[in-house]
Amino acid sequence: MQGLDEELGQDIITDKTEKTDNAEKVVDFGEAKKRRKAFHVWKVGDNEYNLKLTTSNICMLESKYNRNMLDLVSTGNFPPLNLMLTIIQAAMLPYHHGIKYKNVQDIFDAYVEEGGSQTDLVSNVLMPTLAVSGFFTPEQAESMEDHLQEGTLL
Repeated sequence: MQGLDEELGQDIITDKTEKTDNAEKVVDFGEAKKRRKAFHVWKVGDNEYNLKLTTSNICMLESKYNRNMLDLVSTGNFPPLNLMLTIIQAAMLPYHHGIKYKNVQDIFDAYVEEGGSQTDLVSNVLMPTLAVSGFFTPEQAESMEDHLQEGTLL
């Protein structure tokens, strides 16, 4: 079976180095891409919950609600609490295996007892979780984070 480079009739670049006369030279392909944070941390009481939506969890949510994830949270209206908590539950699953919806409701109750609100949940938990999950470019995520810190997003 032919390799991909043979099928295309060209060499495939496997790294950013080029060999010349027994020496390696670094080839610059432009500005390095900004890396996303690995996950968003939701701190409630003494507990920290790592949040990030995986592709399979995004697909599961879109199938459940029969809508695109961004449509679910950016309809111009405030998302319903049950939707936000379901998204958060899905984002917790990679790091907090088997977490139940009831557990997420209890965590939210503790969050409210500490002074949090549904508005805070959107701006401080849901939107940053979507950002680390690849819903926004790194530049958009950075801009959103700036607006969240200034309190001008919502």
